[in-house]
Amino acid sequence: MAKKFLNQTNVSLSMAVWLAEDTYDHSEDPQHISATSLLKPTKQLCLGSKMALNDSLTDVASLVASKMGTAIHDSIERAWLNNYKTSLQDLGYPNNVIERVLINPDPKDLTEDTIPVYMEQRVNKVIDGYNISGKFDFVIEGRLEDFKSTGTFTYLKKTNDEKYIMQGSIYRWLNPEIITNDHMAIQFIFTDWQAMRANTDKNYPKNRVMEYVLPLKSVEATEAFVRNKLAEVTSNMNKNQDDMPPCTDEELWRSAPVWKYYKSGKITARSTKNFDDIVQANIQLSNDGNSGIVVEVKGEVKACRYCPAASICNQASAYIADGTLKL
Repeated sequence: MAKKFLNQTNVSLSMAVWLAEDTYDHSEDPQHISATSLLKPTKQLCLGSKMALNDSLTDVASLVASKMGTAIHDSIERAWLNNYKTSLQDLGYPNNVIERVLINPDPKDLTEDTIPVYMEQRVNKVIDGYNISGKFDFVIEGRLEDFKSTGTFTYLKKTNDEKYIMQGSIYRWLNPEIITNDHMAIQFIFTDWQAMRANTDKNYPKNRVMEYVLPLKSVEATEAFVRNKLAEVTSNMNKNQDDMPPCTDEELWRSAPVWKYYKSGKITARSTKNFDDIVQANIQLSNDGNSGIVVEVKGEVKACRYCPAASICNQASAYIADGTLKL
C-alpha cells in the first residue's frame, strides 16, 4: 500500500495515528464533485484533479484543525444517536415531546406530530454529466444546521457568509424533501473565544457556542450556480494552467494593500506612516513638499497555504516569488 503521509515535525505516534486516520467516504468516480468542492476556485478544482499524478505527500501536522472539526462533528452525532432521550430529559423537555423525536426516520414513519432529525445523510444527484454529492451536518424540522469550529474572526468579519449560504443552498438543492426551511443556522463553536472581550465589545460573540441564521438561495438559483460552475470546470479541465481563469483576490483571501510613505524619499527599514488608500498617502506626500516617496505593498495571499494544488500552481509560485505568499 502506498504511503500517504509525512511526519516531518515528529508528531508522537499516538497523535500521528489519530491524524492519519481517514474516515472520509471517498468516491472513485472521476465525474464526482462534492458540494463543498463546487465552492472552490475553478483553477483549484482543475489542478487538483491532476494531483494524483504527483508524489506529493501530506504532513500529518497540517491535519490538526480538520481532525478537531471532525471530532466535534462525530461527538455531536454520537450524542444524538446514542443518548438524546436522556439529554433532552436532563434539559427539561417533557416525555410527550421527546417521544415525537425520530432520528433519520423512514418517510413512512412520519406523521404530523413527528419532530424529524436527520444527520450526516449523503445524497447524490447526476447533472450535466457530473455526480454531485453532499453530506449535511444536521436538519431538524426542515431547517439545516451546519457545525463550524472556528476563530471569532470568521464571525466578526463575515468572511465566509456567502460560502456558508451557497453550501447550505446546495444541500437543500440535493435534499428538497428534507430541507424545507428558507433559512439555515450556523452553529459556531469558537476556538479562541475570550470572556473578557465578550463583556467589553458589543460586536463580539457573547457566548462560545452561538447560533447564526442565514438565508438560503432558491432551489432554482442554486441549480443555475451548479450548472455554471460545472460548465466552467468542463471548459478548463484540459487547458494549460496559464490559460485557466486565475484565482481572484477574494478566493485567495488576499488582505488589503498598504501604501507606505517614506518622508525622506528613501525606502528604509521603517516607513514614516502607513495608509489604507493611495489618496491619503499622496495627500501626505503633497503636504510634505513631494520630497518623499509612496510605495504600495500588496496584500498577503493566504488561501494557497491550504490548497492541495499549490505545489504545482504557477500562480502560487508567482506569489511566493513576489513575497505576497509565505508558506
